[in-house]
Amino acid sequence: MTFVNRAANHLRALLVGVRRVAVVGCSPKPYRQSHQVAATMQRRGFTIVPVHPAGGVILGETAFADISQMPDDYCIDMVNVFRRPEATA
Repeated sequence: MTFVNRAANHLRALLVGVRRVAVVGCSPKPYRQSHQVAATMQRRGFTIVPVHPAGGVILGETAFADISQMPDDYCIDMVNVFRRPEATA
């Protein structure tokens, strides 16, 4: 199967309602791409929810070790995954 990017207007329509993004594999290390992308999303007004096995605080937000550990009332609009395919369910 070949991946094909959607047209920009289609992607824009999908993202218009997104406010809270879970970033799976978000690194606390500023030089990692997952950290840089999450920081950029923050600067652009998104609320990020870092997901990192060590937990802690990343980019000023509480990091969860697993998505399943997030409170039930968390409304995640989008999940951005920075993990190898074999490491994801």
